[in-house]
Amino acid sequence: MLKDRYISTDTLEDLSKKMVFVAGPRQIGKTTLARDIIGGHFKETAYFNWDDRQHRRQLMSAKWPAAAQLIILDEIHKFKGWKGFLKGQYDTQKDKHRFLVTGSARLDVYRKGGDSLQGRYHLYRLHPFTLAELLNRKAKIQPLKELPLETVPAGNNLDVLDKFGGFPEPLLSQDDRTLRRWHQERNERLFREDIQDVEVIRDLGRMKILSDMLPGKVGALLSINAIREDLEVSHRTVSHWLDVLESFYYHFRIHPYSRSAFRSLKKIPKLYLWDWSEVPDEAARFENLIASHLLKLVHWLQDREGYKAGIHFLRDDAKREVDFLVTCQGKPWFAVEVKTQDESVSPNLRYFREKLQIPFAYQVLKKEGVDWASNGIRVISADKLLSALV
Repeated sequence: MLKDRYISTDTLEDLSKKMVFVAGPRQIGKTTLARDIIGGHFKETAYFNWDDRQHRRQLMSAKWPAAAQLIILDEIHKFKGWKGFLKGQYDTQKDKHRFLVTGSARLDVYRKGGDSLQGRYHLYRLHPFTLAELLNRKAKIQPLKELPLETVPAGNNLDVLDKFGGFPEPLLSQDDRTLRRWHQERNERLFREDIQDVEVIRDLGRMKILSDMLPGKVGALLSINAIREDLEVSHRTVSHWLDVLESFYYHFRIHPYSRSAFRSLKKIPKLYLWDWSEVPDEAARFENLIASHLLKLVHWLQDREGYKAGIHFLRDDAKREVDFLVTCQGKPWFAVEVKTQDESVSPNLRYFREKLQIPFAYQVLKKEGVDWASNGIRVISADKLLSALV
């Protein structure tokens, strides 16, 4: 399973033209991807981790091994002047070396305005393992066309993903104790090392309490006011903490879809975790798993294919709601309503499909062996839908 990752071939291709940045949550497998998978395609590589004192001195001297075809720079975003440093190195050394940069946070934050590296790199966001990747299925996805749904034997892979998540260590172990210890150690290092290296947080204790609260809020409208009251801090503080945790890939938020012809009730988002195995409620965890699969598709379309893809949910002033809407090039593509067992077609899904003229609509069930359609809505087992994604 770990011989390859879904972005390996794409990364190798892009390295021949520009620098490549690989960002993603702690322990998602970025270093393994860089050193073992990508690095294995080069005769000589040189690896430097900013957290290692000796590596840091070598890195700052910028004396790269002459024979190294690939230079791997890990966690360099913790160096305050990393963008200017990289710009200079790439501009003067790109004919001799290729540069692969990995990091657990700021790489995609710095992709936004005022980027001095603009035009010199491609960014990939590395996601947890998903069903299609576990099955080694590379479906030919065409934006705004129907998903390439096929019956693919999934075995117990979906159940394993649901329980242990998509991060390599707990997924490979499939052991309850390993999962519990991994959760504890990963979150502790997130606060003790990653966040404190790049952010000034005055009340880290309450921020940890916030992170403990979030698994119980998955799939519901996220009320910052309610959290503010529980933590007894300001609205601004909670907003900042949520932004920081999101930038370190602890959670992600999706917002309601709206356009001029359709008025959404409010702009309050919903929140989901990158590691859905932390979510205690079974139904919320399954919804999070679906959300993560869809986000991975959206990020792949953005990072690799250059499409303007997005993920939203649907809600109106009558409180009708559908879990997810995936868009591409500003147009609705397909809607997804998540159920555990109920096969009766959701009236809200039917309503929004007609209202917004959504080309494809799926009601996804946790139970196996389901696939039938009614008036343009396909009721389908999750393993069949998810194996058609990335």
